[in-house]
Amino acid sequence: MSPRKLLRIFVVDDEYVIASTTALILRHCGFDASFFTAPLEALKAAIAEPPDLLLSDVVMPQLTGVELAMQLRAHCPSCKVLLFSGQANTANMLANALAEGHVFDLLPKPIHPDALLRKIEFLVGHNPSSPAHADPPTGVQLDGPR
Repeated sequence: MSPRKLLRIFVVDDEYVIASTTALILRHCGFDASFFTAPLEALKAAIAEPPDLLLSDVVMPQLTGVELAMQLRAHCPSCKVLLFSGQANTANMLANALAEGHVFDLLPKPIHPDALLRKIEFLVGHNPSSPAHADPPTGVQLDGPR
């Protein structure tokens, strides 16, 4: 059995700590995750080498996450999109995108890593800890106490 390709995820958030920490968590869970703090840099990288999933904040300078998602999908139609936001004004942006035929899932910030991983698995049907992948490194606990 040949190993499955690692799911390539782009994490985009203008807050460095959020973007880098989220990508780190995803890498520890078996994903090929890269982070960007500038939406235009993420778009440029996506055109060069498309991700399987875009995980983006909504409210950012240069481009909103919604605008980034629409432009990325124009170049990479198969890319899944998952948006997250801690701001209430995102509903209007999503409604405008929907009016143009774009449907995006939205998660509230802050989001627990378990909830994020479940949503990613649901969106892409991919479980990074399946037998085709190595187990996540020890010391990374996402479930909390049992």
